[in-house]
Amino acid sequence: MMAPEIALKTTAELSPLALFLAADIVVKAVMLGLLLASIWSWAIIIERSRRLGRMNGEAAKFEEWFWKAGDLDKMYEPASRADHPSARAFIAGMNEWRQSIKAVGANGRSAVDREGLRARLASAINVAIGRDIDALSDRLSVLATIGSVAPFVGLFGTVWGIMRSFASIAASQNTTLAVVAPGIAEALFATAIGLFAAIPAVIGYNRLLHRVNRLEARLSAFAEEYLNLLSRQLDGMEGR
Repeated sequence: MMAPEIALKTTAELSPLALFLAADIVVKAVMLGLLLASIWSWAIIIERSRRLGRMNGEAAKFEEWFWKAGDLDKMYEPASRADHPSARAFIAGMNEWRQSIKAVGANGRSAVDREGLRARLASAINVAIGRDIDALSDRLSVLATIGSVAPFVGLFGTVWGIMRSFASIAASQNTTLAVVAPGIAEALFATAIGLFAAIPAVIGYNRLLHRVNRLEARLSAFAEEYLNLLSRQLDGMEGR
């Protein structure tokens, strides 16, 4: 049975801080890199979660206001000051609508190219939505990279640490557990940190990607309804 003072000493030597301090410079670099990657991934998860929550709330309010408003032109000025995808999609559509209608009068044409205008409206709105979705998805690739690479980086640190431990064992010609355990423990600690960085990154990536896809579906539904409204107004334009 291990004496209490020996057990306490071994526990202290195998603490995370002690393992880090005792590790080789290469293993230390691996551990620090993985810790920084973990902090980065958590920062992205928190920032994107808050941003998506805010955007969904603002989209719900904007859509409610949109369907209650009777005049799209009166909505233009307040919407132009808003900072969320639904408002930007609305502004993109209204800009194309106004420019096309204005061009008809400027060129002296008596009729609007309805099919061409519908196509341009759809393109302008979808481009605006696509830009916002791309901006939201931009940092998710970082989470995917951390989630897939971090375990292998940690494994590299483990392999390097075990190789160093074996070299120390060969040099000391002592294979007792007290000699072997610290080196093996500090090597395995690198893998543990790799998993610590990878698991939240993978979960965060999947969850945030799901939320981005839901927001994109919501914006696409709003775009379809918005296009239908503009199309009905276009059909009602007599003599143009």
